[in-house]
Amino acid sequence: MNGDKETRHWLTRPRAIRRLSIGGGVILAGLVLADFFVPAYSSFGVDGTFGFYAWYGLIGCMAMVLVAKGLGLLLNRRDDYYDD
Repeated sequence: MNGDKETRHWLTRPRAIRRLSIGGGVILAGLVLADFFVPAYSSFGVDGTFGFYAWYGLIGCMAMVLVAKGLGLLLNRRDDYYDD
């Protein structure tokens, strides 16, 4: 299937996905490591810790996913809901 490679979008190719994930990880790690060089001006105690915004964002996203899954369980309907 040589023609399949040309018709696929570049974002669906495994090589591009791997490069984008590695590049994104490097950028994120660089932003966390930049905490060593940028002085932190904390408004309250914990926001001055190393990597605060990284772990705060991670915990926030995990909480949103868990809440969405809980809402999905609560609001879920049968597959044949509209067939009745």
